[in-house]
Amino acid sequence: MAFDDTGGAGPIVLGIPGMGDLRSEYRHLKPILQQAGMRVVTMDVRGFGETSSQWDDYSARAVGRDAVAIIRHLDAGPAFILGNSFAAGAALWAAKEAPNLVNGVVLLGPIVRDLPLSTVQKLALTIGFAGPWRIWFWTTYWASLFTKLRAPDHTEVKRAIARNLKEPGRMDALLKMLSLSKADTAAILDDSAVPALVVMGTNDPDFSDPGAEAEMLAAQLNAETMMVEGAGHYPHVEMADAVGRRIVAFIGAGRSRHPTSGAAPAYPR
Repeated sequence: MAFDDTGGAGPIVLGIPGMGDLRSEYRHLKPILQQAGMRVVTMDVRGFGETSSQWDDYSARAVGRDAVAIIRHLDAGPAFILGNSFAAGAALWAAKEAPNLVNGVVLLGPIVRDLPLSTVQKLALTIGFAGPWRIWFWTTYWASLFTKLRAPDHTEVKRAIARNLKEPGRMDALLKMLSLSKADTAAILDDSAVPALVVMGTNDPDFSDPGAEAEMLAAQLNAETMMVEGAGHYPHVEMADAVGRRIVAFIGAGRSRHPTSGAAPAYPR
């Protein structure tokens, strides 16, 4: 497993990127969390980035176990875990399987259940991944998920994702991950007891009604919500300042609930 660690004595925040993305996904959120006194760890999901490409299991549950393994390796928990898209499920699995190591989760554009696909969408996916244009197809789709603002380094990151997918085994990992059902993650939602914050862009193209999805998930998890006006599937990239402040406040409240889990930093208001 490849990961970065800012170090420090503050509460640990572990960021898990979405499917097919890299740990650089949290590059704009990281300095905001660091400024608030947090130790930020970002990982590459199994199959992508600098993490090994060959794995027996690419499920959200397996990725959740990887997150727990990193926290244990660093001997720095309990942690707050951020998970984008399918990795929101990984954050929930980590909390379920190691509740003593997870103080809270932030679910960013969470896809934690199997979403219905139209016939046109299914056909587009079939054609998109059918030939040598598949990397172009995926990175074009990735770029379409930013609906409000694109970071100054957007093109550079897009190229980095494309380069990574050209490496042996990376595209196979993506296709395998795309094929997996999220029914197992959906089944644990009602039993989740970890404090949670759901962050959703109002224009997230992965959902027919992002607001309704956020409300439904929040009700199941007894979670707080933040709707980011105009943002797409990566609200923490498009509106990093606003989302970062909300995450800092959520973690600050969580630290109040768990006063013995390390030294508390000063949180901005």
